[in-house]
Amino acid sequence: MAEKLSILIVDDHPLFREGMKAIISRDVTLSLAGEAGNREEGFQMAKKFKPDLVTVDISLPDGSGIDLVRDIHEKIAGPKIMVLSMHAKASYIVKAFEAGALGYIVKESASETLIAGLHAVSKGEYFLDGRLTPQVVQRLMGNPAKDLKIRNATYDALTPREQEIMVLLCEGRPVKEIGKQLFISPKTVENHRANIMAKLDVHSTLELVRYAVKLGLIDVDLWKG
Repeated sequence: MAEKLSILIVDDHPLFREGMKAIISRDVTLSLAGEAGNREEGFQMAKKFKPDLVTVDISLPDGSGIDLVRDIHEKIAGPKIMVLSMHAKASYIVKAFEAGALGYIVKESASETLIAGLHAVSKGEYFLDGRLTPQVVQRLMGNPAKDLKIRNATYDALTPREQEIMVLLCEGRPVKEIGKQLFISPKTVENHRANIMAKLDVHSTLELVRYAVKLGLIDVDLWKG
């Protein structure tokens, strides 16, 4: 039988760590190397135990999990890194992969997805839980996270103002609120919305939100359809 993959869990929520440990215990190919509740402890344990895999939450009490991913990737040889987070924005995903993570899973995903992800990452493969494909990640990785460009001809056809209003609409902002924020009339906002939908060939707000999610313009959690 092959040697078990050792896993270090870094997450500040004890109940989530308990759930992770239960999942690991049910898989005969995995073993627990340890657990940590903050960034510094996680780094020290990764340095001491040199596990095969480290799962990292983005939100940690003493700093960003992205920074921990970068520290482990750059300073500790060996561990592969999987980010487990409640955050689903494309910008977080891009930053995680740029920092050195090989996998990114949203916490609400099924345990089977987590197991599959851990095994894929252990082999040095990119892994996401179906929300984005490895090809999309590789495309996004070619652009700086701080200046994420949407490589889509139809979207690029929108004016900067239309792109701005599109995101606000997809975030659920009322027309009057958008107008007030941008110092334009509600009627002008309505005209922009009509132009946006015509250019993108979408016919409802739901379709517009789906379009924005696929491009990574808004958090996938805003789209439940």
